[in-house]
Amino acid sequence: MSFFNSIGRSMSRAPRGPKRSPTPTSSTFPPDMPPPPVPPSPTTSPAPNKPLYLCSPFVESALVKGNFKTIVMLPKYVDIMEWVAVNIFDFYTNLNEFYGVITECCTQQSCPTMSASNALNYTWINQDRKSVHLAAPTYIDYVMTWVQNLLDDEGTFPTKSGHDFPQSFPSTVKHVYRQLLRVFAHIYHAHYPQILHLRSEPHFNSLFAHFLAFGREYELLEIKDVKGAPNAPIGIGALWERWREMGTLEG
Repeated sequence: MSFFNSIGRSMSRAPRGPKRSPTPTSSTFPPDMPPPPVPPSPTTSPAPNKPLYLCSPFVESALVKGNFKTIVMLPKYVDIMEWVAVNIFDFYTNLNEFYGVITECCTQQSCPTMSASNALNYTWINQDRKSVHLAAPTYIDYVMTWVQNLLDDEGTFPTKSGHDFPQSFPSTVKHVYRQLLRVFAHIYHAHYPQILHLRSEPHFNSLFAHFLAFGREYELLEIKDVKGAPNAPIGIGALWERWREMGTLEG
C-alpha cells in the first residue's frame, strides 16, 4: 500500500505509549575518543579516487544478510502512519548517535561546507528563503534540532490515543527524509575512516541500507536525491548501485 495514498483513510488506533524504536539500537561508542583516519591496508587499498566505503570488505560489511526489503514491510494490524512515524524516530535516533561519536572530527575547520562528494555541497534555506552555505557541523545541528522539534510536536507526531496524524504528515516526513539523507551522505563522504576506526561499519552500513530500503518502500526517498545530478554526483549514489547489484537492496 502506498504511504501517500493512505493519508485519507480512517484510522482507529489502540492507546499508545511513548515512541519506541522497532529495532534494537547499536551500542554507543565513547564520545570522548576522537578517532584518527585509518590508512588502507595493502589488501584493501582503493583504486584512485575510490572511497573506502565502496571497497571490499567494507562495502559488504553488514549486520543483516539478505534483502532489506524483508524488514521494512508493514506488519499486520499496524497502522501505516504509526509504522512510518516510529521508523523515522528510529532512524533519527541512531543517526544522531553515530554523529555524536564523530562530532569532534567534524569541525568548522575540517568541514567548512556540507559536502556529499567532491563536486557537491548542500546549502541551507534560511529565513529569507535564500540558499546559504554552512559548515557541516552547523548544517547538521540545524537538521537534528529541527527534526527533534518535530518529533516532540504532538501536532506533527501524535502519541496520544485519539489524536490523528495531520494531512501534511507525508510531505513533512519526506522533507525529514531528505535532510537525514544529507547527513548520511556527509558522513560517508567525509568521515567513513572514523567509522572504520570505531569498527562500526557493519552497524552504519546496515542502518543506511535499512534507511534506503524503507524510504523507497514508502515513497519517502527520490532516486535523484540519492544519486545527485550528472555534473554533481553524490558518493552514496554509487553505494546504492553497488548494494543493488549485491542484492542488499531491491532493484
